[in-house]
Amino acid sequence: MNDSQTPIIPMTEPELLPGKSKSERFWQIFWLTFLVVSLAYAGYSFYAPSNRISWAVDYTTAQQQAVESDKPIILFFTGKWCSPCQIMKRQVWADEQVMVAVNEAFIPVTIDVDNPGAATILSRFSVWATPTTIITDSKGNILQHKQGGMSKADFLELLGMLDPSDIEGL
Repeated sequence: MNDSQTPIIPMTEPELLPGKSKSERFWQIFWLTFLVVSLAYAGYSFYAPSNRISWAVDYTTAQQQAVESDKPIILFFTGKWCSPCQIMKRQVWADEQVMVAVNEAFIPVTIDVDNPGAATILSRFSVWATPTTIITDSKGNILQHKQGGMSKADFLELLGMLDPSDIEGL
C-alpha cells in the first residue's frame, strides 16, 4: 500500500449511538418531540388571520370618521407579543358576523401598546393591560370597557348587538 493512501475501514451501523442506552435514546426522542410540538403550538398561538374589518389608521383618524358618521369607536389595545390578543384576532375579529357588525355600526381602531406614539391614548383611557377593548361615542366618552380576552358571544354582547339570552346558541 502506498504511504499517501489511507486505508478504507468499512462502516457498520450501530444499533444505538456509542455509549447510549435504550433509555437515554428514548429521552432524546421524547424531548425532541416535545420541542417540535411546543414550537408548533407557540407558532399557532401567535398566528392571527387577516380580516376584512375597515380599521382606522390611528385614533385621530377614527375620531374624525366617528364625528362625520356619528358612529361609536371601538378601540382595541393589543401587542404583537400578546397571546390572548392573537386568540381574539383568530376567534373574534376574523368571524364573519363580527366583521359585518363592526363595519356597519362602528369605527374600529387598533392601538399597539408598544408604539411610543400611543402613550397619550394609553394614559387617557387608563390602559395598563392587553387586550383591552373600549367603546366610545364619537366625542371620545367611554360607553363600554372590557379588559382581557373575550369570546365572540362576549364581544357581541359588549357591542350591544346580542341579547344575553342568545349566548347559549353561539
